[in-house]
This record gives sequence, C-alpha cells and structure tokens, in this order.
Amino acid sequence: MSTPRGQNVRIGVDVGGTNTDAVAIDPSEQHTDSRGVLAHHKTPTTPDVTEGIEKAVRTVLEKSALSAQKIASVTVGTTHFINAVVEQDARRLRRVAILRLSKSFLREVPPFSEFPAGLTTIIKGYIGYCDGGLHIDGSEEAPINEAQVMERCAEIKKLGLSAVVVVGAFSPIDEVFQQENRVRNIMLRELPGVDVIASHEVANIGLLERENASILNAAILRYAKRTVKSFRRAMKALQLTCPLFLTQNDGTLLDSAAAANIPIRTFSSGATNSMRGAAYLAGHDTGNSSAIVVDIGGTTADVGVLLPSGLPRQASAYVTVAGVRVNYSMPHLHSIGLGGGSIVRKSDGKVTVGPESVGHYLTRDALVFRGKVTTASDIAVASGKADIGDKESVKDLDHNFVLQAEEQIKRLLEGAVDIIKTSPEPLPVLLVGGGAVLAPASLNGASELKLPPFHDVANAVGAAVSKVGGIVDVIQGVADQSVLEAVEYAKSMAIQRAVDAGAIRETIIIAEMDSLPVTYVANQLRTIVKAVGELDINMQPSQLDDEVDDESGDELEASKDFAVKVVDEPPVDPKTYKPTVVKNEQTHIQEWHITETDINYLADGCYVLGCAGGGSPAASRIQLRDMLRAGHKMKVIDASALNESANIYWGGHMGSPATSNERLQSLETVHAFYALMEYLRHDSFDAVMGLEIGGGNGMEPFLVGSSRFFDRPVIDGDWMGRAYPTYWQTTLAVHAPGELVPCVIDSGDGKTIIMTKASNDEIVDRALRASCAEMGSRVGKAAKPTTTDRVRKFGVLNTVSLAWRIGRCIARAEATNTLSNVAEAVINEVGGPKSAKILFRGKIVNVERRLLKGHSYGSITITSLKASEEDSPEAAAERMPAVATGGTLTIPFKNENIYAEHTTEDGKKTIIASVPDLVCVLDSGSGRSLGVPEFKYGFRVTVLGITCSPRWTETPAGLQIGGPKAFGCDIEYKPLGEYAEPESVIEEYATR
Repeated sequence: MSTPRGQNVRIGVDVGGTNTDAVAIDPSEQHTDSRGVLAHHKTPTTPDVTEGIEKAVRTVLEKSALSAQKIASVTVGTTHFINAVVEQDARRLRRVAILRLSKSFLREVPPFSEFPAGLTTIIKGYIGYCDGGLHIDGSEEAPINEAQVMERCAEIKKLGLSAVVVVGAFSPIDEVFQQENRVRNIMLRELPGVDVIASHEVANIGLLERENASILNAAILRYAKRTVKSFRRAMKALQLTCPLFLTQNDGTLLDSAAAANIPIRTFSSGATNSMRGAAYLAGHDTGNSSAIVVDIGGTTADVGVLLPSGLPRQASAYVTVAGVRVNYSMPHLHSIGLGGGSIVRKSDGKVTVGPESVGHYLTRDALVFRGKVTTASDIAVASGKADIGDKESVKDLDHNFVLQAEEQIKRLLEGAVDIIKTSPEPLPVLLVGGGAVLAPASLNGASELKLPPFHDVANAVGAAVSKVGGIVDVIQGVADQSVLEAVEYAKSMAIQRAVDAGAIRETIIIAEMDSLPVTYVANQLRTIVKAVGELDINMQPSQLDDEVDDESGDELEASKDFAVKVVDEPPVDPKTYKPTVVKNEQTHIQEWHITETDINYLADGCYVLGCAGGGSPAASRIQLRDMLRAGHKMKVIDASALNESANIYWGGHMGSPATSNERLQSLETVHAFYALMEYLRHDSFDAVMGLEIGGGNGMEPFLVGSSRFFDRPVIDGDWMGRAYPTYWQTTLAVHAPGELVPCVIDSGDGKTIIMTKASNDEIVDRALRASCAEMGSRVGKAAKPTTTDRVRKFGVLNTVSLAWRIGRCIARAEATNTLSNVAEAVINEVGGPKSAKILFRGKIVNVERRLLKGHSYGSITITSLKASEEDSPEAAAERMPAVATGGTLTIPFKNENIYAEHTTEDGKKTIIASVPDLVCVLDSGSGRSLGVPEFKYGFRVTVLGITCSPRWTETPAGLQIGGPKAFGCDIEYKPLGEYAEPESVIEEYATR
C-alpha cells in the first residue's frame, strides 16, 4: 500500500523512570548514516507524565522543522500503568468484581489466592459464580444461565462496583459458544456504564494467571483511559492528527483505544523497545540471524536476544508483576550490576566494578563531575572511550588500575552474553543505552560488536519502528484433521488478527510458532502462533472519544494515595522451623500435625519427585492452605503405627494436568472415595495413602484425609516414590497383581464409573483412561482398599517426609541466598552422595515435544556451562562434582523424564541415569523443579539423579514394568547408586 510522499515520519516516545526520550524518524532512510533519525530529545520525566511527553515531542518537532501534517504516527512506550500497580496506588486502582463461569469447578481455589495482601485490600470487590465453562476438548461443561447472571449483576450493583472481570474455564478456546462474550453482553445491559473485561481478550490458557492479568487490567482500566486521553490531548495541543499507538510487552503496537482497554499489555514494553531500537539503529538484519542486545544504563545492564523475527526471545510462560503471577509475553532478560554509575574499587590487589552504584547521583559523585567516587564512567573517560565531564579529574588514575577495571567490565559483559546465549556459536552484539560507551572493542562470544548512532535513545527509536502483531493460543482436535492442518489454521488466525490490528498483509511473517501436545488427552493439540507485519500508516485505527470523561474531574499525576497499603506478614524462618509432632492421647500414636509452612514445603518437594511430570502442585497448595486457614486439620502417621487390621484407602488424580490449568483443583478424588465406600458398604476407613508422591498427586491425600472430609491420617508413604504415567506401574501392582479393582473414577461434575473386574492391571488403566477422556480428561480415582501388610511390604515409605525435606531445602536456600547449591542440599537430605548425584549442570538449548496417544513425548538438550557462566568461584567451590561435564545432556520424556544421556565433545554417548531412578531438572534461578510444561530455552538448570526405592529393583518381574523398556526405550537400566531409606519426620521430631 503506497504512502503519501512526505508522510513517512514517525515519532517514538519512551517514558522512563528518570528520563522521557522522543525521536522523529523516517524509517525509509534507515540505511543512511543518520538512520533516518531527524531529531531527538531527552528531558526529565515529570510528575505529570503528559507534560513531559508534550515537551519532548514539541522539542523534536522544532528541531526537525517538521510540520504536524507530516507525522504519520506517534508511538508511546510507558511504565506509567505498571507503576500504579507496583506502588499500590489506591487512587489509581479500582475495586473489581470477578464472575467465574463453571457449574462444578473453580470454587476450591478462589480469585486473589496469591495476590499480595496490599493489592487485595485495594482491589478485591466481589466474587461470584455462574453456570458455564468448557472442557479441554472445547465441549460445553454447562450452558450459560441468564437468570444467574442477572442475579450476580444485582449483587454487583448493590456494591456500587464499576469494573467486572468475566472468566470462564477454557474460554481462550471457546470459538463456538462465546460464553464470556454472552455474559459480558448481559452485564452491559444490566449494568450500564460498567467496564466488563472478558478474560480471553487479555491472556491465554492458564485460568489463574489469565484471571490475575484480567483483574490488574480491570483495576487500572479507568485510569489508563484517562491517561491515554491525556496523551491525545497533548497531541492536539501540538496539532498532531495522526494515529496514537502504545507499545506492547512483546514489541508490537496497540492502537490507543485497544491500549486503553487492555493496558496490561503495555506494562513492560521498555526493554523490548530498547532491543528493537538497537537492531534498527545498528542496521542488523534480524531475518538472517539472531542478535544479542546489551542495554547499559546507570546502574544495571540488561541482556536479551533478538530472534530472526525481530522480536525478543520471550521469558517463561508465567511471569510475576507486582507480586502477581500472570501469563502474558515478556522478554527474557539477564541483568547484571554494571552501569555508568557502577562503583570501581581496589581491594587486596583486585579491582571490582559494581554491583554497587551511585545511580542517579552520577553527576554529583563521579570524579569527572568533581565528586569523590570512582565510577565506571570515570574509567571510560580515562581510557578515552567517553567525553563527559572534566577529563582532568581522572588524569591521575593509575594506568594499571584503569586497565584492570576495563578487563573486569569485559569479563562481566562476556559472562552475561554467555548466559543469555543458547548455542556456542558467536552472535552479533548490539550495544545501546547511556552506558554503552563502557563496553570494550571486542567480546568473546560476539561475532561483532556494534555501537550504533543514537544508542542512548534506542528505546524511543524502538517504539517508533514497532510492528503490528496478532497472537493465537488455541487447542484443536487432530482426530479429523492432520497436525499440519491444525497448525496452518492457527497460523491463518494469527495472520488475520495482525491484519485486523493494522498490519499490511503482504509484510506479515510468522514470528513464533509452538505446538504442544495436551498431556494424557488423545488427539488434542495446543498451538501458539504469533504473526507480525509492518504498520499500515494509511489505516485509521479506532480511537477513544476524547470528549467523554470517565470520571468527573481529572486527578493530578503528582497526587497519590498509599494509605491502605498492607505489608505481608514475614514468612516463617526455614532455618529454625520445626514440624509439629504430638502423641494422640487416645491412640498413643505419634501424629505430625500439618501447618501452612509444611504444605509449602510439601508442594515444592512433590514437584521435584515428579521428575518433570505429575502436574504442578500449585493449585493443590492453595486449596490446602485455605483449608488450614479455615480451621481444618490434617495429620500424618508412620506406617509402623497402623493397626494390623487397618482398612486403607488410596487414590489420586488420573488425566491431563493441562485440564487443571483451567479447572483448577477440585473435589473429584473425594467424590470417588465416597462412591467406592458406598459400593463396598464401608462407613469409613482407617488411613489414606497417596497413589504417587510426585507432582500434584502427592498433595491429594491431604485433601481426602482432612477434617473437612474423612478426618483420617495420611500414611507417610506412597505406591510409586515418584510420578509415573500409568496406574498399573505402581509398586502394589508390581508385587501384588490384581489389586486395582474394584475401583472408581469420578469427574467432579456428576459422572462416576465403577470398574469391578479386570483380567489384568494394564487393562484397568487403559479402560479408565479412555473413560477419563470422555469425562473431561481429569478424574479422581479411588483404588481397591488395601491392608497394613501390603503397605509395609510393597509401599515406598517415608516419601511424604522426603518431599517435606526437599521443600525445606529450597526454602532454606532462598532464605540464605544459596540457590546455586540447592541440589547439594537435596542430596544430603535424601541419603548423601551414595543415594543421589549431580548428573549435569548447564542450560537448556533445545526443547522438542510431540503428541502420541495422549502422552507428551519429547526431549530437552542441555549444554554445559562455561566457567564465565558460573555464579561465583565461592559458589563453585562448594559444589559437588557432576557425573558428567562438558558436552551436552539429552533427557527424553514421556510425561516424566526417562533417562539422561551424556554426549562428549567428540561424540561419545553414555546413559548416566534412567527410570525408575529419578531424573529431576532443577531451575538454577529458583531452585525449584521444572515440569515438562516449563521446559524453556535458555534456562540454567542442575540435573539431579536420585536412586529409586528397592521396591522397584527387587521385584518378581525385574524392571520390565518400572524400567526404561516400560517407556518404550530399548536401553538397559543401570543403577545410579545405593538407596538410603528416607528418615521419617515423625520419628525425628517425636522425641524432641
């Protein structure tokens, strides 16, 4: 589409915490010496942000001598909206009503479950439920009941709330029933003037995270509309009639109306703008290769990767904003304490640079500004790289001191570049930011180093040249179409959304595409596609009505209200915390009484023992935490305390963890227990035991055994000692075949199946799994009750205690800043170096996934870390040696990790661990386990191997049930080490 001559100029504005930058740029002149930058200006950010924007843009227009009529667009990148949330500014945030759509689910884990207390106090207004919701296959759980919606509207109206979030189970894949849209239409009719946010328009799959993002969006919405209108008024004052856009977190544009309606998408766009501006100014053709961008400011340097699409590599699926977990796109960055204000010292003959910084006091404290602190900027001036301040002030700096400081700066940058890379090949490095002059002439790992012109306003340039995008996250059936057809359909949807957002169709490319099989669900494929293209500046995007005011009276930007801010209670100190173990006065049995701290430890420990499978325990943790807060009790006993004639129930979840991402935690297992008790005519039972300790199922016995339901103790043990794909691969089935029936599965929404007979254990799993798919792909199971003798002989004992100990290791590492050594702490808890080993350390450089018979198959490849990527020599000195170093490690998985295969630099392959031993991948940043859904490029990880229980190795059938061949892998099992029976927490603390 042609553009009127002389109307190519775009204005970009970046509103930072310190400065507001503006540029006028003609993208058609990118390859000239000026890069098309016609004028630029930097001004301090004002309390009234609009005033600073107007001043910066006016100066740019004056400098460039451009008339307002020649400006094609104005694009603003701002941290304005997120600041109101981070600061918990009550004057800018509204109370929000939440209406959830699901007939049978979503009640156990309520909204605001993990919000900071202060934000909850400010924002929480109302929580209601209505029939509705979808299943994972897109079918309707229940139709919308209009009368119910009208009742909720009446309740919201009484409270005087003006913002509502509607969130339905699996709404992002709801193309047929349009439940959220239908409810929104009813509410707009019943509550005129109220803002109603449909969650599927804000974020994607993952109900809690999508709901959280929608709540923040609704809370800030009215303020965002006023702010965008003030931006429009500033443009009118400058006689600019062109479209106004805001930049999104992923590097694409939103028209001003969309930005005012979904302001959360603009929360963290600054880093993205900087990266895109770097590529533009450096003339880097991202279509040919990726590039690393280093943005050096006054205090820190942010390092990220620009993909061939021209967009930043994204962080993990979930990110935290102001203490709230959400699921929108954010660039993956690594930050180091290096900036223009970094303090340079010499101690014991060694020169250090940072991480301490004089920050915004650079012009007061640095030597070149007649201060008394030696900073990195002083080193740059002394070495002739920069020309700022008074050069004479640094002429007496020792030459060797300057050289050593420069070498340290180089080492810091090389380490950061190595960490962010996902392959050993060198990549171009683009330098931007006010501190970019600190960088050396070359860096190891960089194919070239570019310091482009106008590098100090790269973020404003990035805003000006942003592209238009469309993103799709959809789950489709692949029974009646091929995987390729499903992917192509998702691509076409993304392209159309980009066109609808203002992209020129001919310029659109597929920037990102990922297909993920839905675990345990046959013929369901989740596809995520992002399409981007050039902005059609001739389009007329929707704009807000500047004449309509959302609230009477404008608020002054400088006025803020933090009066209701609440500070969360400090957490329990894991270094001194002890569990509560008491003797029951009636039974004389030692009981471990579970607390909220215990639940937190158990959740983290269970996920580690899940070996990347078993499903996340996150929702279970919230459910059990809230039950404890409501006064319900949970207790654990040792297997030795069981009565010889005890009747023991056991069970857990069957189905896809992906279902729980939307339906959250519910009561399916409780219903299954009731159904089995009714069938067997049991009034009660004596104790409950978990099916598997790994993942979310490790938490399920506490729900069933709580005083809220059966009030029975949980046995310190389970039937797997880890997570496993199928029920017939339990230690009970291995040692005592035929003990799985009668059993019950229950869907949680009124569907129950009792299986009374089976010819073998494998058919039990196959038959129930097929039924599970028809019942919503997630059911609770109650297995045939068992006996004390079988628990003691065939159960994997003390695994609840083991999970708790592992979780405590992670908590202690967080409290003591020793997360880099959390694997060593775990090894000490599980029995020492003979029972567990560090298998490998490195970072994930490849992730492959595929769908087969409802299971998620694939592998991850991890490359070893270089010395420069290690956290510190001190941390490295405390580490245990790894089984394998150098080269790469490949871990195939079938829902759970199967084995670890090391490949040396010369190509020699060795399997260093396999099932049934536990292969656990720990995130080096958090110390926590990574499940299959969290495997992501660039993550630094420690691979931990833990020896399996003898219950697996000492079996009548050898390892054909529990070993690699049970997963379809033609390799032999080789024991990792010796097994140390985990010590029971009950035994340890019973006599204290």
